[in-house]
Amino acid sequence: MRIISIHQPAYLPWLGYFHKIALADIFVFFNTTQFEKNSFINRNKIKTSHGPIWLSVPVSLKDHLQKEIQQIEIADKTWPIKHWKTIELNYVKAPYWPVYSPEIKKLYQKDYQTIDQICYDQLILFNKFLGIKTKIIKSSALPEFTSKKEELVLEILDELRADAYISGALGKEYIHSENFKKRHIRLYYQNYQHPAYQQLWSADFSPYMSVIDLLFNHGPKSFEILMSENVTQKDLQNNPKLYE
Repeated sequence: MRIISIHQPAYLPWLGYFHKIALADIFVFFNTTQFEKNSFINRNKIKTSHGPIWLSVPVSLKDHLQKEIQQIEIADKTWPIKHWKTIELNYVKAPYWPVYSPEIKKLYQKDYQTIDQICYDQLILFNKFLGIKTKIIKSSALPEFTSKKEELVLEILDELRADAYISGALGKEYIHSENFKKRHIRLYYQNYQHPAYQQLWSADFSPYMSVIDLLFNHGPKSFEILMSENVTQKDLQNNPKLYE
């Protein structure tokens, strides 16, 4: 069975993003869809001594409703310095800072022009750290489709010869499951159960932080923690009752 998941680029993604990737044989980095303002495409949270804070990459919103994510330009050249200083300040004392920080720092020394470029490089690096082997395909590398929304997803799934599709939990509100059944594509709604783990700064656990919070604190155990109490790819391969 070939399982496909699709998601927009995300800056410093949270744990559920990587769970969705780990469930799939192929993950489509959906950089040809429309940019969403105030989404997680260009921002996410880390934990600090003052609690969770947002790190947002400044982007140009001029005509953004007419642009694909891959066309959204980064609007400020100083953001990498600011972000890296904030990350370093708050994680330099974490157990696995020396292990992961050198390679992550290199990304903040590059001159990225568009938001999807930094998101893609981070995705590949974090997958390596987590040991996720899922094949990554940019939607911009696929044939140019003319459909929109659900029909576009279905065309991508047809192109990749999908047997199953992983949707986010909110997909239940707008997906028409009968369209997937017609194509003999099984439909699974991800329901990620966020694990609690030891963090810096306070005993109170702060969920929904960037994956770097987990990596810096738990290193090689990060993937095991990320997947704990959650469905695995093996589950999806062997248990048809998990699908709609």
